[in-house]
Amino acid sequence: MITKPQKRISKRGLKVWRIAGAIHSILAFLAAGGAIALTIIFDWPFWIIGAALIFFAAYAYVFIMLIPSLRWKRWRYEVRENEIEVQHGVFVIKSTLIPMIRVQHVDTQQGPILRKYRLATVAISTAATVHEIPALDVDEAEQLRFFISNLARVAADDV
Repeated sequence: MITKPQKRISKRGLKVWRIAGAIHSILAFLAAGGAIALTIIFDWPFWIIGAALIFFAAYAYVFIMLIPSLRWKRWRYEVRENEIEVQHGVFVIKSTLIPMIRVQHVDTQQGPILRKYRLATVAISTAATVHEIPALDVDEAEQLRFFISNLARVAADDV
């Protein structure tokens, strides 16, 4: 019987997702600032300022604290001889089995924030789509890339 995936992504991935959430929250900050400016300029009711500040605080909390924490807790992966299992989600948990025979190539990716925290994403390409395992230590990502490519080569040779 196949067990659920047990391997987790790096804890530093949580920091990276929080930084991305903070950058994303700049849009909410601009919207709240615009609402406050319009309230002052057009002499609208002052409750709009309070509502804008509450909206920004709630938005920032959700995207900086809540979603990254839930996302990190739920992210799991497992590489087996015949398949790769990836489990992720925030409110809806999605489990994907990728047959090793379907793997065409495996890449590692790094953006500037991931590079600062010495993390990388492993991208597994099949004919239909690309599956990603985010926020792995750089060394672990490289080892995983080579391991999956070797297993995929063996699986292709067995056919």
